[in-house]
Amino acid sequence: MRVLMPLPDRDFDVTEVAVPWRLLTHAGHEVVFATEHAGTRPAADPRLLTGVLFGQLGAADEPKRFYEALCAAPEFTATQGWADVDVADFDGLLLPGGHAPGMRQYLGSAVLRSQVARFWTLDRPVGAICHGVLVAARTEDPATGRSVLAGRRTTCLPKYMERSAYWTTAWRLGRYYRTYPAYVEDEVRSALDDPARQFARGPRELTRRGTADDDTHAFTVQDGNYLSARWPGDAYLFARRYLALLGPAASS
Repeated sequence: MRVLMPLPDRDFDVTEVAVPWRLLTHAGHEVVFATEHAGTRPAADPRLLTGVLFGQLGAADEPKRFYEALCAAPEFTATQGWADVDVADFDGLLLPGGHAPGMRQYLGSAVLRSQVARFWTLDRPVGAICHGVLVAARTEDPATGRSVLAGRRTTCLPKYMERSAYWTTAWRLGRYYRTYPAYVEDEVRSALDDPARQFARGPRELTRRGTADDDTHAFTVQDGNYLSARWPGDAYLFARRYLALLGPAASS
């Protein structure tokens, strides 16, 4: 099966892209990357590769190895343009996140939102993690004019996580962890019909992450064909549950 993964030119989250890519391709699926302009070679947030502050707060070693392999994969350089893809050619859509300034190209794109809206009407698996949930929250259902998430259960980057990261690093990195003036959680909740019922913040966590072998500290929310997760610490569980939504690869 073919999964479309749109990206900005730079600053996406290493783990939220590389882990799903690795698990999807290992299971026999094809991942097609799309950037604003076809042929762009995208790049992850470099701080997540070297360590955000004093070598800490970056991606774990295994996702960094996956990203190194991804950079050598032919599909990573043969990107399609957001406006050029025919979403009907894809079996799934995956919206990764990231918080650094380059993400605004992707999070704020009307062109990308129009493509997400078209895919949403196909009733096929959509996965969104961390800031990627903002893309879905900002996408209008053409039939109702409301967010496509208006009636869905969801999670996203919780406000306490975003706020803690900002307070910890602002003295050195300024607003690096504040992509927008509004917190991600606040904007996502505002898109929901009944946020008290529909929004799930998940168990409180700041440092411990799910891994390839242990989902103890990970969290996702599934509502029909829509799957959401909070942060890079959920990426392995998110990818596995997205694989379950997608079903087996055609060749299996």
